[in-house]
Amino acid sequence: MKRALLIAAIDPGIGGVMVFGDRGTGKSTAVRALAALLPPMRAVKDCPYHCDPEADAGRCTPDCPSRTTKGAVKTELRPTPVVDLPLGATEDRVVGALDLEQALTRGEKRFEPGLLAKAHRGFLYIDEVNLLEDHLVDLLLDVAASGENVVEREGLSVRHPARFVLIGTGNPEEGELRPQLLDRFGLSVDVKTPTVLADRVAVVRQRDAFDRDPETFAAAWTKKDAQVRDRIVKARALHSNLALPDEVVECAATLCMKIGSDGLRGELTLIRAARALAALEGAKAVSTTHLREIAVMSLQHRLRRNPLDDVGSASRIERALGEIFAP
Repeated sequence: MKRALLIAAIDPGIGGVMVFGDRGTGKSTAVRALAALLPPMRAVKDCPYHCDPEADAGRCTPDCPSRTTKGAVKTELRPTPVVDLPLGATEDRVVGALDLEQALTRGEKRFEPGLLAKAHRGFLYIDEVNLLEDHLVDLLLDVAASGENVVEREGLSVRHPARFVLIGTGNPEEGELRPQLLDRFGLSVDVKTPTVLADRVAVVRQRDAFDRDPETFAAAWTKKDAQVRDRIVKARALHSNLALPDEVVECAATLCMKIGSDGLRGELTLIRAARALAALEGAKAVSTTHLREIAVMSLQHRLRRNPLDDVGSASRIERALGEIFAP
């Protein structure tokens, strides 16, 4: 799970991370802790959508300083957002709506940005995503595909960039995720309850230390947090320049064909994730080793269920990898 989150932080274009697992295994804790590890991002100063001075220039709303200021636009460093989307959130809270206070007191039509605007260029986290209402699922699918949020209501017509990494957690026992939404997640991981006594004792001791003195506990991990942040920054700089040998691409395509993955999204995600992993490890080129390490989490949620095969998706992928890379 940690590796998948770091890979998504290095290459947001992978499409997000879906985490399935037992209750009480630290899924939400890990996702929310990611905010402290992310390096700050440069944004247009005073823009409510923290738009990118380069990528979003001229594409933000008319009231953004990048469109109202003549000459050089002022910028500032902001923390990378990690935004929670509650299950009970209304559609207006998610996409944004008319600012009623401005409308009633001044008679002005003013747009109040929603959670999608706050999550732009960051992470949108949905706990128990498999319980999310269908109309919100449809909305997220549209925005995730276009990278843009369009609001047409109450006489308002607003369009603003909304590119984010979607992170979902859930317990399979509480319901399945719609295939359309599951396919939008680039990576999928399963988290199990620890079965090693030493691991469980370590978790209990760490939690107890945090409860007794949160500030001291956080200070003890500051150095390690900084090291992880530096790894992300270096990996982002290295990421686009990594060599991608033909052998790796052929292996990715062969694997997807062998397991019967629909479409080409499997290969594309597999290659992007392998490149991000190679950058995280400081490699000079993507190798088949990176491909093998990332294959299960890139492909296991894209397989059709085979009623004649009693093994899980992960086992089918591991079996196919063994056949492809057999000596």
